[in-house]
Amino acid sequence: MTHERTAKGSPVVHGYPHLDTVRAALTALHKRLSPEALRAYATSVLPADVAFADTDDLHLGAQRVAHALVQHLRLPDARMIVGFREMRHAASVELAAGPEYFIELNDRFREHRRDIGAALAHEITHVLLHRLGLDFPGTRDNEILTDTATTYLGAGWLLLDAFRESALTSQKLGYLTPEEFGYVLAKRAALFGEDPAPWFTSPQAYPAYTAGLALAREDARRPPLAAAGWAGRRRYAKDRRRAAGRGGTWSAPDAPYAFEAGPDGPRVTFPCPTCHQRIRVGVRGPVRVRCAPCGSVLECDT
Repeated sequence: MTHERTAKGSPVVHGYPHLDTVRAALTALHKRLSPEALRAYATSVLPADVAFADTDDLHLGAQRVAHALVQHLRLPDARMIVGFREMRHAASVELAAGPEYFIELNDRFREHRRDIGAALAHEITHVLLHRLGLDFPGTRDNEILTDTATTYLGAGWLLLDAFRESALTSQKLGYLTPEEFGYVLAKRAALFGEDPAPWFTSPQAYPAYTAGLALAREDARRPPLAAAGWAGRRRYAKDRRRAAGRGGTWSAPDAPYAFEAGPDGPRVTFPCPTCHQRIRVGVRGPVRVRCAPCGSVLECDT
């Protein structure tokens, strides 16, 4: 897990540089976990369960928080042994067969205990993904998968809350940008109807969440979804006519949809706004579509 603590002049990266991988991670989670299994994570880990006061014993407190996160992430019979040492990254976990897992946290957490929960959430999610057999090739993409899963399964608001920025210094945990954490939190909020905003203690967390929320809402307003705005619908109609003049096939690099020829006429493919699985449906006007991985029922006008 990465840990960035930068001085003035080296700001934290913002925006959505990892968005494609984040969306692929959401798809992978929905394919690996059924809608029923995901509903077990409908309530986020609560602040009181992962609170860490300066007066708490360091090791006993870390064990208590780790146990709360193990329970939240539905890990059976997983005992986390937490230690501290000097290291480059924020934390690491030894992935083995279990039932004991060894997590090491950066020594800086001895003094910055409020962020211990965030670091442990990421590492314990590594254990969950290991048990699920879910990973991405390459360290970078696998860490993005872990950040996304931590957030989508209800413990990642801690990671966004660990983001702090001032005129003199800044800090961020994880591989995702603050806005990308906000985007995944917004996707989770849409799925479960849960608002994480009251839990933020960092002044910078809420603006990052609202930025991600705006992008997540755009996902649900893109054609051929029926909720698309006037401009999007107008362009979609133009592209549909263009596809008809080219044998049913047309795609533009900046469009979320693509047209292709099918055995029964032209079809359009587009991402599900919930899980980003590509959906393929015939071009035939208003239609209701059910996404197989996440079960979302989508009103479309193809």
